[in-house]
Amino acid sequence: MTFKQLQLNEDMLKVVDALYFKEPTNIQEQAIPKILKGENVIGHSQTGSGKTHAYLLPTLNRIDPSKDTVQLVITAPTRELAIQIMEEIKSISNILDNEEKWNAKLLVGGMDRPRMLKQLEQSSPQIVVGTPGRILDMINAGALSIYHATSFIIDEADLMLDLHFLDAIDQLLVKCDDNIQILVFSATFSKHLQHFIHKYLRKPQYIHVESGISPEHLTHRLIEKKHREDIQLVNQLTKVIQPYVAILFVNSKEKADALASEMKALGLKVGALHGGLSSRERTRVVKNINQLAYEYIVATDLASRGIDIKGASHVVNIEMPKELEYYIHRVGRTARAGASGLAINFYTESDIPLIELLEKNHIVFEYYDLKQDDWKPTKRYDYREKRQSTVTDVDREAWKQVRKTKKIKPGYKKKRKREQEQIKKRLLQTKNRKKRRR
Repeated sequence: MTFKQLQLNEDMLKVVDALYFKEPTNIQEQAIPKILKGENVIGHSQTGSGKTHAYLLPTLNRIDPSKDTVQLVITAPTRELAIQIMEEIKSISNILDNEEKWNAKLLVGGMDRPRMLKQLEQSSPQIVVGTPGRILDMINAGALSIYHATSFIIDEADLMLDLHFLDAIDQLLVKCDDNIQILVFSATFSKHLQHFIHKYLRKPQYIHVESGISPEHLTHRLIEKKHREDIQLVNQLTKVIQPYVAILFVNSKEKADALASEMKALGLKVGALHGGLSSRERTRVVKNINQLAYEYIVATDLASRGIDIKGASHVVNIEMPKELEYYIHRVGRTARAGASGLAINFYTESDIPLIELLEKNHIVFEYYDLKQDDWKPTKRYDYREKRQSTVTDVDREAWKQVRKTKKIKPGYKKKRKREQEQIKKRLLQTKNRKKRRR
């Protein structure tokens, strides 16, 4: 199917061409026609499947620049994701050369609140993008009304739930017209999210794009730490990969800062992104990321949800996450929109249950080590267990009959092994004679 067949107007088709979108993704193909008809939609598809443009193209398609009321509300769980969505809207606006026609406003924490209030009082935007709390703050202050909005979007709904933002969403929807179109997009759906959906969405069109839990062109590699320091492995890794941008995930903001400092000491271009940064610092880091100022980004799971770091060629789990879902969100930062990518995982014995769970979900891992500035294929983490499982009852009985010596002399292991093999041979001969007699 082509975008033209989706009944988008000429402006949006111009946008599609300028963005080099060859054909709609599965979620776009199914969602866009329904959104254009004004239906409530639940879009359920994996990270990197094109959800953002699945709702942006059809909702921007219907913006009437002659009306000076809010027509579209887009909510995001983090300021970084809200900023990213606003950047996409600006890009579309620039393509259409209509910045004066569309008045879009970003409402997130960390920005100058008095200035924000003043700007909203001076003119009402047609498009509002922001975090639920800050949008609600502007409404409660009397600077903004969303009653006449025709579409309300909840992006990364599962993370909204995790961050306890659904109460704010609930309060926002109360301030909208009862007939507003509600669009919910998420990579996963829990029972609690289902309760929220049943409360607000009338006859929603549920779109679930079935696909593997990992991007199609993503390769997964495992590297056993073997008591090596993280910075030692990272130093070796930087000598065998040439990333456009590599995202290195850790499990705490303290670890992110420490690793970023160690990498800077090696002369690498590194940025750190985590929830412990101030609003100003986070804005600066995201801006630098968009300007490709870093070759490596050390991040916590803040960056694994919704933030599209363009051109990310590698994802490295310095510390494996504790849950399957977080692994999928992390590695989904690369191999997006059909591109290829490499996910590299440093693991210890404690990570094996997660690895086994991922393998049960059809993730295929390659086993490697880093030696002499090169990739070296290695064996699975459980190869020793498999080798031991081949030991037979005859092997065990033969070892029991091997004579034990009080004094250990050079070569005693080889002598014992030869003796064991001789005893095993006799036991097998005896076993075979008994079988023939029967």
